[in-house]
Amino acid sequence: MNNLLNFLFRYRGILVFGLLEVLSLYLYVRNSSYQKAAFFNSANAYTGEVLAARTRVYDYFRLFEVNQSLVAENARLRQQLYRPDVAGREADTLPVAQDSVSQARLQKLARPDSLLLGLRQLPALDPDYPLIPARVINNSLRKVDNYLTLNVGSLDGVKPGMGVLAAAGVVGRVKVTSEHYATVTSVLHSKTSISAKLQRDGTFGTIKWLGDDPTQVLLDYIPRQNKLVRGDTVVTSGYNAIFPEGVMIGRVESFVKEPDKNFWTVRVRLAVDFTKLTYVYVISARPKAERDTVEVRSGIKLEEEDKP
Repeated sequence: MNNLLNFLFRYRGILVFGLLEVLSLYLYVRNSSYQKAAFFNSANAYTGEVLAARTRVYDYFRLFEVNQSLVAENARLRQQLYRPDVAGREADTLPVAQDSVSQARLQKLARPDSLLLGLRQLPALDPDYPLIPARVINNSLRKVDNYLTLNVGSLDGVKPGMGVLAAAGVVGRVKVTSEHYATVTSVLHSKTSISAKLQRDGTFGTIKWLGDDPTQVLLDYIPRQNKLVRGDTVVTSGYNAIFPEGVMIGRVESFVKEPDKNFWTVRVRLAVDFTKLTYVYVISARPKAERDTVEVRSGIKLEEEDKP
């Protein structure tokens, strides 16, 4: 103890100088919007590189588990391509004459390749509204405000505010991007709220995380007079212009009537398993830009969802 005190006393000048330097740098960054943005963008880039290197090492030791999940996903995709009912299948070719009129009709009827994400078919080859595949290289679960880090950034077309989906359903929303990495506000965030609805009857509510169990969220504002069923599917409503309508969020796990509330207390089990989240897609909601313009011109200020 005496040695420690002697060391601190001997180098007190240098230690105080270093402490003041750190404090001044902190105040400078915090009170300057430009320096604050530059600092966080640089920190996001450097942190992303370190996390990417760590993830490569981690991936090597879990290749068997990843391959097993890919095999299972391929099996589900094949079941979607080859439906069991013959009547629902489409022929590989259409018996029509190859004239210019027929070709024009076929081009109008043609749909871009799509992916089934959270019960919703989304176009995969639409250049105006792309699905950007990404790898999760960092994911927090035990905090009140949890984030993910993805290995895609602004050079890949990712922008703050874009939605993030997994094969099972909703994951979160992009908050900050650098050239090669992006930070995502997870569904498991105290300030994240997602406009949702019950698929069975169309009743609207809001999804919020309670901050404890990473597998469950709260579905709020469901009136007490509504009839609920355990296992009801909860999907996005499309009201927030971040996620397309009808994307899977989870299923009703339990519901109770509390005497001092006019709404059900509904717990929803998330469709996405955040403890095993590996691959996601960053999406751009199709009507968002036009919708924002109309709302700004009309002077209507609506409640914004999903903002941390």
